[in-house]
Amino acid sequence: MSGTVKKLEINPRSSGDDGLYAEMLERARALVPALRERASVTEELRSLPPETERELHEAGLFRILQPKRVGGSELDYVALVDFADAVAQADASVAWNLTNLASHHWMLGMFDRRAQDAIWNESPDTLIASSFIFPAGRARKTKGGYILSGRWPFSSGVNSSTWNMLAGIVSSDDDADGVEYRVFLLKKADYNIIDTWTATGLKGTGSNDVEAKEVFVPEHMTLAVRDVAGGPTPGSAVNPSALYALPVFALFPFVLSGAALGNAQVCLDDYVGIARHRASTYNRARLGDLQTTQIKVAEASAKIDSSRLIMRRTCIEAMADARRGVIPHMAEKTKYRRDGAYSVNLCTEAVSLLFSASGARGLYTTGALQRQFRDAHAINAHIAFNFDAAGTNYGRVALDLPSENLTL
Repeated sequence: MSGTVKKLEINPRSSGDDGLYAEMLERARALVPALRERASVTEELRSLPPETERELHEAGLFRILQPKRVGGSELDYVALVDFADAVAQADASVAWNLTNLASHHWMLGMFDRRAQDAIWNESPDTLIASSFIFPAGRARKTKGGYILSGRWPFSSGVNSSTWNMLAGIVSSDDDADGVEYRVFLLKKADYNIIDTWTATGLKGTGSNDVEAKEVFVPEHMTLAVRDVAGGPTPGSAVNPSALYALPVFALFPFVLSGAALGNAQVCLDDYVGIARHRASTYNRARLGDLQTTQIKVAEASAKIDSSRLIMRRTCIEAMADARRGVIPHMAEKTKYRRDGAYSVNLCTEAVSLLFSASGARGLYTTGALQRQFRDAHAINAHIAFNFDAAGTNYGRVALDLPSENLTL
């Protein structure tokens, strides 16, 4: 870091695997210069350039949470924060797709082994996209599986993926059975990709819509949300690690939150680097000598450091609980969601503060600042980072009211 406070390092593991973690993280950091140089091309393509995907594959970064039994690194959950943090200091779109797609290897490890074999026997490098918007999909039970239809938005990285995890609500003819939330694995031939991703931020994520019509999905290629709420899953027989016993949707914000963190960090580092030497256009005063500049650096860095501590602490403590066999209660799960949203909001505030402090310089499309600003607000627009929603649900549970988030 150039002049900002040194990042606090927290040991992510206690299992003697720190060497692999550090090695993989160094691989991610080594890609930063090239990825940053390529950021404008990524935006123009509206998806990751082929060379970027190739470099991420060659470094093994898509497989950081994949089970070791199929050649993955099986790192701790906090890797999603750390690796996105590192890569977003080059390009938030690349970081977003990296950890989003990496998290699907983690989730696949919780499915029935037959689903894992169907995909990883084809290739352990297979990319799996997703859209976890449950109301977008409707399914009905049939012999041996389900019939699924729907149109899902925001399927990041879908053009590069050969499979997709699509969320849906299973309804029953018997009203007494209620509805069930479920995730369905579909191969690329079973859905259409609709080119909708023309966005102002995270432009390079290729987060297009997908549509499926009356597709049969075998039972073993599906996963009930209640089975990934913490504790043993259908995949535990072959993947017994605590990593695959974490509550998926309670911790969901931290799949993506690191992209906001790294984007804010590089925004701060860039601002500090420029303010050290730049003089005001109007009075030639050195910006670094101005008290207002100093205060903004302090405030932005405090927000970023606080968000990093919140994100990493949550993930590390969740892993520690899983290793002890502790399944978090609803109050803890809503706290995960609260802290995930709050920490990203802090990052967004830091970027907005620095963008405002940069004056007209930030308006030039040739500079990185305008992209960092757009990406920050695009990340914050994700429902997982809506603090009104996360905060309301946390407050409800704290006040002994039922949770309104049915995926927890």
